[in-house]
Amino acid sequence: MADTLQKIKCPACGKEMEKVFIPSEGINLDICTQGCGGIFFDNRELDKFDEKDEDISKILEQIDGKDFIKVSEDSVRICPNCGQKMVKNYSSIHNDIEIDECYSCGGKFLDRDELVKIRAEYDTEEDRSEDVLRAVYKTVGQELAEQDRQYAKIKSDKSLLRSLIRKIMVK
Repeated sequence: MADTLQKIKCPACGKEMEKVFIPSEGINLDICTQGCGGIFFDNRELDKFDEKDEDISKILEQIDGKDFIKVSEDSVRICPNCGQKMVKNYSSIHNDIEIDECYSCGGKFLDRDELVKIRAEYDTEEDRSEDVLRAVYKTVGQELAEQDRQYAKIKSDKSLLRSLIRKIMVK
């Protein structure tokens, strides 16, 4: 969804979020500077800030050194863009950092400090992708090995059954 200059309410604490212009990307981010310190990213905006080499200085200017209210990260959150319920998902295959995503408009909400934690997980998007592929290959390999075990058991059972049938037929 294209960003507008319309103010939105923070999905975590309900305070009005501040529009912060990020000149390097030409976009406005919604940051909860008067409440919990959370950040709302419109569809695909997080991709511009989730790697270590991407500039987040304007974001950090808004949140570093400030005291923010504590919010429950377990509560249901409603997307401030489209009003749909947001879903909790992990930011990576490690299942360490849980973020809120809107499946309707693609928006993402990060609680205070989650952006910094996400950026610390991987150096590049390629590293993140390789980690996902390793996990997929491991899972697929385990599934294939289990199928091989089941096939071998069926084959053994089939052989035993044939042997029993032959013995019965001979009598």
